[in-house]
Amino acid sequence: MKRLKDKVAIITGAAAGIGKATAALFLQEGARVMLVDLNEEALEATAKELGNTHVAHCVADVSKSADTQKYVQATLDTFGRIDVFFNNAGIEGRSVPMAHYPEELFDKVLAVNVKGVWLGCQYVLPKMSEGGSVIITSSVAGLKGMQGLGAYVTSKHAVIGIMRTAALEYANRKIRVNSIHPGPVNTQMMRRIETDISPADATEAQQNFEAMVPFERYAEPSEIGELTLFLASDESKYISGQTHVIDGGMMLT
Repeated sequence: MKRLKDKVAIITGAAAGIGKATAALFLQEGARVMLVDLNEEALEATAKELGNTHVAHCVADVSKSADTQKYVQATLDTFGRIDVFFNNAGIEGRSVPMAHYPEELFDKVLAVNVKGVWLGCQYVLPKMSEGGSVIITSSVAGLKGMQGLGAYVTSKHAVIGIMRTAALEYANRKIRVNSIHPGPVNTQMMRRIETDISPADATEAQQNFEAMVPFERYAEPSEIGELTLFLASDESKYISGQTHVIDGGMMLT
């Protein structure tokens, strides 16, 4: 039997990277999937590329309550229920020391990475089926400090608090809530971070990141998707309120 047979999943930040790779895995395992992203063109292209009749999409800004309610209602109107919520949308900001970090960019990073996660939990969880699963994307940056990435680090620490609170508040409905904490992943986000850190030679920044990982490479988006699939499936039905690190050993160094 497919691991997500007859389950309905919402994935935010679904147009690219981890969200897109996870959507493909969820569909393969029998889920019906609502893709959510701010980038309409990329979202439509992803939906078309996935080529599955069990996929729908909704353009939304996760940092706005009206848009959050819109994608929740779109999912219920299209599929009739919500069993899995991959609360994944996020942005990286810039690599700038704290003393010089632009306040408006700090506010934007927190609006998407923290408020977006908060609003998702606020509006999705009350509508979820009993026994559902919520997976929140944090990062190894949610568990340790990283120079220059202060806004991102702050936001990814904050979502652990949201995760733990939601896990307690919804335990009576057997809804489990967990966070995942990837190390560097082979996505466009990392390409932007590398270029930001080392504009003259982004390859040097990539090599420095890889040197921090005992496995000596970045994760592929599908590898993060496989952990997310496990947490979305009934195989994880007694796991809640936990931080799940997937980093090739990076946290050990």
